[in-house]
Amino acid sequence: MTVASVARDHEPVLSFLGAAGCVTGSRFLVEGRDIRLLVDAGLYQGLAELRRRNWDPLGPDPASLDAVVVTHAHLDHSGYLPRLVRDGFRGRIICTRETAELAEIVLRDSAHLQEEDAAYANEAGFTKHHPALPLYDARDVERVLPLFEPVAYGASVALSDGASVTLQRAGHILGSATALVEVDGARALFSGDLGRPDHPLLERPDDPPEADVVVVESTYGDRVHPQDDDGDLLAEVVCRTIGRGGSVLIPAFAVDRTELVLLGLRRLREAGRIPDVPVYVDSPMALATLEVYRSAAHRPASGMRPGSPELAGGHVVGIHDAASSQRLNKPRQPCILISASGMATGGRVVHHLRYQLPDPRNTVILTGYQAEGSRGRQLASGARQVKIHGRYVPVRAEIVQLETMSVHADADDLVAWLSRMPLTEHLPTAYVVHGEAPASAALARRISDELDWCAVAPRLGERVVIG
Repeated sequence: MTVASVARDHEPVLSFLGAAGCVTGSRFLVEGRDIRLLVDAGLYQGLAELRRRNWDPLGPDPASLDAVVVTHAHLDHSGYLPRLVRDGFRGRIICTRETAELAEIVLRDSAHLQEEDAAYANEAGFTKHHPALPLYDARDVERVLPLFEPVAYGASVALSDGASVTLQRAGHILGSATALVEVDGARALFSGDLGRPDHPLLERPDDPPEADVVVVESTYGDRVHPQDDDGDLLAEVVCRTIGRGGSVLIPAFAVDRTELVLLGLRRLREAGRIPDVPVYVDSPMALATLEVYRSAAHRPASGMRPGSPELAGGHVVGIHDAASSQRLNKPRQPCILISASGMATGGRVVHHLRYQLPDPRNTVILTGYQAEGSRGRQLASGARQVKIHGRYVPVRAEIVQLETMSVHADADDLVAWLSRMPLTEHLPTAYVVHGEAPASAALARRISDELDWCAVAPRLGERVVIG
């Protein structure tokens, strides 16, 4: 029986339509007697074979979906929404207020980049498709925005007579949430992306509520983050690079990572631990996101920590126009340049890498998870050259991976979070997703060994009964 043909009078069913065996493309279908609900609608990123899945049919007809719950605004959780709408989805999109605000920025930027990349591929002639087309365009994004239905943390939202959803703080990025879906008497908890308990700007994740099944991420399911070094490595790298006359290029996710990098740099500069050189933020999306964070800091229910520090200041310069961005390809003086995207898969940072990677005076600092197949992963793995816009570029710049800035829970954090779930006589089942296969398998083993739960890394397309 196919996913699309599940009868609505059966027991509630969960189907894994994405993020199974890989980190991106989160899409989980929940079906009950009177509800067909998608939890997250994410894009696949990284390897070309994964990105091609974005063009495959979802499985169920998007027009048959009653609602989508979005745990947070990152593209691998929200970036498929415009394609859903293009293919007929007209239901509700449930998320927090902050996720709706950030997703508007993220999705508009995504459509712009896809349109731009398709046009560039057609112009340069290095596409296998004639003509190259974007997965969706700006018009599709504008059709998404009226469907957002922001809800407060902790509020139970009715989806149908037999189904509801409750969002709780996940502490990953602003607006991020875990989602408890109750359908026909069964309870399924989705972790989304879980944050670390010591995020400098966000409240720690709420403890998990009781559930029959838990769909838990495993981005760092086989690793433990290094202890915080109080900025020592960042300061050392910046000083070393500026000292040899180079510039520091930081590919950073526009949502949350740019904010944390700016905060870290400001603290180091004010303490006199790094030179007082210009800091450029060359990402219109990151600059818009920064304003959302600043606004949310004044809302008590936003999930921001009380008294969150100012994120910018000093010599931070926002770059909005393309001409100013192009001038930073070869900076006239040593500087720190922050630009999206964080895995160097697109955006302005790709142009900067093309010009700055060949210069051994420069340094590229990677500040977050680098998906398999991304340029960031290639650089982190020691590539001597990377392909950019149809040509190979030599890697002579210093490459540094700064793992202390990750905003993903590590393996210890994930097990500790699960262990705080209140239990009944029936232990829950954990479905481990959103991780590369070794990481998901390792976390499943730990959950089984340490919590005595049934823990499984599901296959793509697999269907299981909830409850």
